[in-house]
Amino acid sequence: MSVSPPKALSDRTLAALAGVDELTTVRERDLTSPMSPDPVGTLHVLRGERIAKVVRIGLTVDAIGMDSHMIFAFTGAESAVPHFTLDSVRAGGYLAYHIDLVPRADLGAQLEYVNAVYQPLTPVFEEVRDRFGPSAAAIGPRQHAMMSPWMLVDRADEERFEQIGAYLDRYFEHWRDLLVKGVPDGVLGALDGAALAARDARNRAALFSPEVDPVWANVARLVGDGQAEELRRELLTNDLPEEDAAHG
Repeated sequence: MSVSPPKALSDRTLAALAGVDELTTVRERDLTSPMSPDPVGTLHVLRGERIAKVVRIGLTVDAIGMDSHMIFAFTGAESAVPHFTLDSVRAGGYLAYHIDLVPRADLGAQLEYVNAVYQPLTPVFEEVRDRFGPSAAAIGPRQHAMMSPWMLVDRADEERFEQIGAYLDRYFEHWRDLLVKGVPDGVLGALDGAALAARDARNRAALFSPEVDPVWANVARLVGDGQAEELRRELLTNDLPEEDAAHG
């Protein structure tokens, strides 16, 4: 059975993550829907040493032409290294991708952080823009505010979607270097681990808010409110839901 282009890109990214860190699956479950007698997707949660938590969500429903695969690789709560994310999707008759390194500090107030963490991505970002033009993806201004200005996000035909893999690799290689070597000393000024953790909690609460991202309404229609909320909770914190309950 052939693997769809969105899943192939997601599989390749998960394999690259496993090449950076020894990942252990800590949770895996099927996602169900009243739309189908068979599972419509899967949730995988993994942990590593350098990578605090990987959340992978796949949703595939042939009847409505949807094939969506999302990966978030979260760094530690007190780390300055960005989170890595990939969305690869077929829906509504088109392919789409979203690749980014999610900031751990407010970029407008941290020029040295921008220079160290994001400026090296500029040649890749500009090459994608020059080659493919402005993005046609439906991403609102609030969502842009919670990601980085170097985010690659666009709809694509089959040819362009295949080509984006090379740019994904370059983003990933830069992120891998940051993960292994760490953010250079001194680039965050007075920001300490506690401040980074507090900002990350606020940013993730906004980034994965149903108010901000309309995708959660679509997910809830597909798998129900309970499973949608379960998926969202996995993304809000590096803890597992059971750990959340224990902390409470």
